[in-house]
Order: sequence, then structure tokens, then C-alpha cells
Amino acid sequence: MPAPAPRHVMTGPWAALDTLPPMVARELDSAGAAAPQASAPARDPSRMPRLVGLTGTLLMAAGGLGAGALPVPNPVFGLRVLGLPSRNTTIAIAVTYTGICLLVLAWLWVGKMLRARGAVPPAPTPAQLARTAVMWAVPLALAPPLFSRDVYSYLAQSATLARGLDPYVLGPAEALGVDDPLTRSIPTIWRDTPAPYGPLFLIMGRVITALSGNDIVLGIFEHRLLAFAGLALMIWALPKLARRCGLDTGLAMWLGLANPLVLFHLVSGIHNEALMVGLMLAGFEVGLRTGERLFDRNLLAGALLVIAASAIKLPAIIALGFLGMEWARRRGGRFTQVLPVAGLFGALTVLCYLPLSVGTGVGLGFLTTLDIPQLIRSWMSVTTDLGMIGGQVGILARLGDHTDAVLAVSRNIGVAASAVIVVMLLLAVLRGRVEPITGMGTALGAVVLLGPVVHPWYLLWAAIPLAATRGLPRYRRAALAASAVLALLVPPTGADFQFRAFQLPLAIVAGLGILLVFLLVLRRHLAGQSGPDIDVLPGRAPVPAPDPTP
Repeated sequence: MPAPAPRHVMTGPWAALDTLPPMVARELDSAGAAAPQASAPARDPSRMPRLVGLTGTLLMAAGGLGAGALPVPNPVFGLRVLGLPSRNTTIAIAVTYTGICLLVLAWLWVGKMLRARGAVPPAPTPAQLARTAVMWAVPLALAPPLFSRDVYSYLAQSATLARGLDPYVLGPAEALGVDDPLTRSIPTIWRDTPAPYGPLFLIMGRVITALSGNDIVLGIFEHRLLAFAGLALMIWALPKLARRCGLDTGLAMWLGLANPLVLFHLVSGIHNEALMVGLMLAGFEVGLRTGERLFDRNLLAGALLVIAASAIKLPAIIALGFLGMEWARRRGGRFTQVLPVAGLFGALTVLCYLPLSVGTGVGLGFLTTLDIPQLIRSWMSVTTDLGMIGGQVGILARLGDHTDAVLAVSRNIGVAASAVIVVMLLLAVLRGRVEPITGMGTALGAVVLLGPVVHPWYLLWAAIPLAATRGLPRYRRAALAASAVLALLVPPTGADFQFRAFQLPLAIVAGLGILLVFLLVLRRHLAGQSGPDIDVLPGRAPVPAPDPTP
């Protein structure tokens, strides 16, 4: 066997070249191993929650064909496919409740990934959050109304105005007739009540009536377009307000606009709170851009937008006070600075409401109908609950049934207490102790919580502005939990079950069964996976990062 050829070893300055081939080989090997990892796209942590929530909204849209707040008569009844859910309402409600729970759980899932810092890695990015919220909203936007029948009152009151009658005096039944298609879809308690909404909203509704006539389905979608206009204003204003407070915009948008309460009651339920809050926030953001001049165009434009919001629903006028106090604070924070801006805003309010009242032809009649919502006894209202308890105590003590009197006293005390809180917050903003957006949101929250009537969508008056405040990161868990609970309180039919009380419990039990099966399948699918979305699930611990040292 021949001996191997001797290996020539370089010496001197050429010795370094002798080690070059092994070094290059090692670098190429390591680069080749790292190349697939570098080219692999980053995993979207919102993908799985997005699909779960989308499944929920699709189930809600399908179930809503039988369990939604449908018009009378139901336009899909009798159709082979679309009419199928309406033939078994209990199953439709069960499917809808399954979808509701899936969407709420998916929203909480993403919310748990958003830490106090907001939408920063490894949490979903703002773009991923926006894509998720849009995908969830689309099925609800195409489905029948859910959770409320108020849109039918909107249509009937606008039709009343279009016929030359006064909707602030006449209810839909008296103005249009009991057998009118628009009247038949309204809950009985509201058929004889006049409109409690501002003149601007009725003018918009009259345009919708001119376009849709008695076509209820077309009118519903036109009102939904109005709601989307309000949501677009919120999408524009809320991130800017959040940046003013140094808050992550992704966190603010997720808790404020992708909230199930927004999807359920503004997108699906079509409440005019969407337009009211949208105009109010847009006006507040524009107004905060003002300089020191009293007649600054930003201050004037912002005030006009807030006044327009109050012409949808009057409580939005509270935001005007906080805008004025912030302008006065920038000028020194003395009461002498408050007087000119108060006078300016008062004059603007009068100048705006006069043409709006003339445009409707009914004057300021809505000021006499603001107590219409108090016809119901809202169990979510603290002051109403105290009044009811006081009345029952009187009955048990054999003092007679004075529930109505006690209820009036407790409600008036609540209104007075909320007024005191609003004044205290206005002074706090003037002195620079509270940020204007925080003061406005807290004031609206006090007005709602201490008011005589509380609905889940009323809470959005405060919840959406407060989503852009500095205190949100500390209370994000409480905000998530409260929103999730409130989202489940209102039945999807938008009506009570007084004559079919058995139906709702059966549907809820069936819906929970379907939900349990879905969650078991999802758990099996996620078994063995890891990532930011998987690690936040209950019972999962974050996977430790690999040690970079050998």
C-alpha cells in the first residue's frame, strides 16, 4: 500500500491561508442551516383567535336569521335555505349563543396577549388586530339586527316626520297606524311613545325614508351605513387621542373598538350611539388641536362636531364643557378664561340648534321627550334598583305600595349626584389635575351609571373614550372582564321571553353544549403547539427560550 503523499504545511505569513478553507466551510454550513429560518415568515399570533371569532360571528349571522331582531313579517320566512333557522327558533338561539360565546372568548384570548405595553411583539401587531376586527365585523354587518329592535323605531319616527307629522308628539302607532309594516316591528311598549332623539338624527332618518320608503330591509342597511360612518370617525379619532395620553394605539383600539359591545350593539344592533360617539370623539380630537386664540378654527370645528353629536343624543353635550375647560387651562386655568369660551360655545349651540329645529319643522320638542326611556325599569341602573328595593321594603312593612314615589326620589338623587361629579371633573380639568379625555369619559360614565336607565350600549359613551386614557393599562383586565360579562347579558332577539320563558334556558343549555364540543376539538387541534397565542391559554405555561450558550 503506497504511503500517503506528504501534506505541505505553510509557514510564516502564509500560514493563515492554510486555515481559511475549514473556516469558510463552517460559515457556509451555519449560513445554510440558518437560511430556512430567516426566510420563514413570522407566525401571526392572532390567526387562531381570529378564526375562532370569525366562526362565532358566522354562527351569529346564521342563527340571527331565526333568533335575531327580525322585522314583522319576517322577509326570509318560507325560503328554503335562508328561512330554515326561523322554523326552529330554539335551535337558532342556541347557535347564536354559541357564536356569541366564541367571539367573546376569542376577544379575551387576544386581549390576554396584549400586555400593559400594548400591541408589541410577541403580541399581535396593530395591523393584525385591525384585520381581525374587520373579519369579525363583516358577517354581523350582513346579518339581520341582533340584540335590539331600536332600528325599527328609528325608521318609524323618520317616516312620521316625512309625512309632515310631529314625532316628538305622536308615537308610531298613532302616526302611522298599528298595521303599518314599520309599526308592527316595534316592541309594544314603544309603539305609542314619541321620539327621544335629537333633530339631526331625525333629519338623517328622513333622508333614509326618502330612499327606502316602506322597504324595511333597505332601511336597516341604510341605518347600518350611518353606524359605520360613526365607527369610521372613532377609528380616526381614538388612536390620536390615545397617542396624546401616551397609550399604545393597538391596546386602545382593541379595548375600545374591537370590543364585543361595539360589535354586538353598534355594528349588529345599529344603535345611534355609533354616530353620537363618533362625532363626539372626532370633535374632541379636532378641538384639542387649538391654539390660544378663542376663535381658533380647530376649536370652532371641534365644538361644532360635538354639538352635532348632541343633536343625535343630548348627553354628548357634556364633552363640550371639557373641551372648553381644557382651552381655559391652557390660558392659565382661571375662571376669567372660562367665561369667554363658555359664551362662545353657548352661542354656537344656539346657532346650530335653531336651523336644525327649523329643518325638522318640529322645534325643540325632543327636550320634552328625554324621559321616554324611563318608562322601563332597568335592573342595571343602581338608582332604579334602590328605588325598587325601597318600594318593596315599604310593602313588607305594610306602609303601602309607594314604589313609584320612592323610585322618583332615588332617580333624582342619582341625577343630582352625577351632576356634582361632572362639575368636580370639570374643575379638575381646569386645574390640570385630570386629562380632558379622562374627565369626559368619567363624567359620561357617572351620568350613565347613576342614571335612571342603563343599557349595555349606554356604557359605550364612557368605555370608548376611556380606552384612550393613561389608566387603561392598569385596569385592562377589569375592562376585559366587564366587557365580556356585559356582552352576554342581552338576548339576541332584542325582546323578552315573557310568554315563552322555557325557550331561553333550553337554548342556552344547548348552546353551551355546542360550545363545549367546539372547545374540546380546538384543544385537541392545539395540542403540542407553542407560541404567544398558545402560551396564554389557561393551564399553559410559557415555553422557555432556548439557551444560546452551548
